[in-house]
Amino acid sequence: MTNRMRAGRRVLAGLVLTAFLCAPPPSLRAEWYVAGHTGVNFADALRNIKGTGGLSGLEAPDFDLKNSVAYGGKLGFFPFHGSLGVELDVFHNSPHIKNLDDIPGIHLAVTNVGVNILLRYPGATFQPYIGGGPAILIARLSSSATTQQDTQVSLGGSFLTGIRAFITPTVAAFTEYKYTDAKFGFNGAFGSVGGFDGTYRAHQLFVGLSYHF
Repeated sequence: MTNRMRAGRRVLAGLVLTAFLCAPPPSLRAEWYVAGHTGVNFADALRNIKGTGGLSGLEAPDFDLKNSVAYGGKLGFFPFHGSLGVELDVFHNSPHIKNLDDIPGIHLAVTNVGVNILLRYPGATFQPYIGGGPAILIARLSSSATTQQDTQVSLGGSFLTGIRAFITPTVAAFTEYKYTDAKFGFNGAFGSVGGFDGTYRAHQLFVGLSYHF
C-alpha cells in the first residue's frame, strides 16, 4: 500500500470520526413527517354579504354553503423531538353556494394553505395536540347564470386539535378537527357592475396517516 493510499485512508477515517462526533445524538435531531388526510368540510353560511364596486352600499341575505369532501397533505417537523413543532398544511374542498329561491347555486372551490404552530404531548404511542396559525385561502367562484368566474386570495386563520396514534415506530394514524375563518371578496363576480364580499367560516373533520423520519 502506497503512502498516498495510507494518507487517504487516514483522512477518510478522520472525516468519518469527525462527522460522528459532531452529529447530534438521535434524541436531539428534528423529527420530520409527511401526512395525507381526508374528511368533511362543514361550512357555515357565507355571512355579512355586502356589495363592492358599483354595488357598494347594498346588502344581501346570507349565502348557504354545502358540506363537501375535503382532502390534503401536511409537511412538518418537531425540533429535537420535543413538544413544539411547525407544519405546512394544505387542503381543498368545494363548499358550493346553494340555490337562493329562484336563483341557481354557484360552484365554489376553496384551497387552504396554512402554517400551524403545534403543541403536543410527545408520547410514544398516543400524541394529543393543538395548534393554529395564519392561512392563505384561494377561493374560486365559477361562472353561472348570475356570476362571472372570479378568483380571490385572502388571509385567514385556523385552529386545530387532534390525536395521533403510532401503528409502527414511523407510521401513525390521526384524527383532527379544524376551524377556518376568513373574509372572501369576489370583486369581479358581476363583471363591470361590481361584486360582493362576505365572511367565511368552516369546520373540518379529518382522518389520515403520517410517516415520521
